[in-house]
Amino acid sequence: MKIVKRAALYAVALFFMVLFGFPFVVTLIMSFKNQQEYMTGNYWGLPQKLYFGNFARVLEADFIIYFRNSIIVSICAVIIIILVASMAGYAFAKLKFAANRPLFLLFLVGMMIPVHTTLIPIYQLTRSFGLTNSLPGLIGPYISFGLPISVYIITNFFEEVPASVQESALIDGASPFRIYWNIMLPLSKPAISTVCIYCFLTCWNEFIYALTIISSNANKTLPLGIREFFGAETVNIPSVLTAILIGSLPVMLFYFFAQERVVNGLSAGAVKG
Repeated sequence: MKIVKRAALYAVALFFMVLFGFPFVVTLIMSFKNQQEYMTGNYWGLPQKLYFGNFARVLEADFIIYFRNSIIVSICAVIIIILVASMAGYAFAKLKFAANRPLFLLFLVGMMIPVHTTLIPIYQLTRSFGLTNSLPGLIGPYISFGLPISVYIITNFFEEVPASVQESALIDGASPFRIYWNIMLPLSKPAISTVCIYCFLTCWNEFIYALTIISSNANKTLPLGIREFFGAETVNIPSVLTAILIGSLPVMLFYFFAQERVVNGLSAGAVKG
């Protein structure tokens, strides 16, 4: 019975591996084909000859600038989100004050608001501050999008930390901020890893706000840069897929090295009970 159960689990795992791995494999194979071979109908087969021109074309364009801008925007937004969400989560989970529950519920309400319904108000606000067509103009909205779910995950994680940990530190004379910085923050690495990869992935792939706020090539992020590979009449599909492949590498590498902490954070922070 155990062998049958294990075989069924492996079969399900294999199915999902093929299901989610197939697009990546196709993208990888297609990046080594030229446009002519693609147009002849060789969509799924291996390339007749390895072609590196797509990589050269992508790297010769402003792709590096777009890549750099996405790195700056995503990392800055994630760092600020982690600092703010961890401090708020500690306050909601371990400090008692009058507005504790109402403020926490206010963050939860933020999770229920469809992001794109705020496009026009955020654009008007960004323009009033003179931040349109600038990277800081993107960082602000990205922080606001990531805070509700981040505060929820980290607060739930902190609530699972035994109260005796904080009480022992208070007896030793530690201030609330020192308890947060030296004890609670290091303990929350699994939850922070979950928040980090979720928010980084969201910022890295975001398109509509970048399209609305950014107008110059010097400040475009990677999703906008990939759009530049679409011509007015034709689309070089192998080049587009090559750009997507290169652009997805940072997220894939980050998740590969942080996957254990991410899974632990999801089980310990996002799911209670």
